[in-house]
Amino acid sequence: MPLNEPHTAVDVATWMVEELREQGRLSQSHAAAEIKHRFGDQFVSVNDNGNLAIIREVTAQFNEQTGDSVVWVRRQFMWRPRRPGDRPGRRQ
Repeated sequence: MPLNEPHTAVDVATWMVEELREQGRLSQSHAAAEIKHRFGDQFVSVNDNGNLAIIREVTAQFNEQTGDSVVWVRRQFMWRPRRPGDRPGRRQ
């Protein structure tokens, strides 16, 4: 994609998937900060707690791209690959 071309939620989600594969996990805070830096303010918001958050359109695309292969670990605010002992569903 040329540098001047605007990014889409799919582009951002694809970056998230690649980052998860490279790092073996993806924290929400790291992802949100990097998304803001790499792709712009339109893909993040500030949540009720005052933290930087990823917009739903991006997370929906990320969920679509990863399917059941990735889980969300709520206590650690991160995504990671699914493991054999994980409960059904995305949230762990």
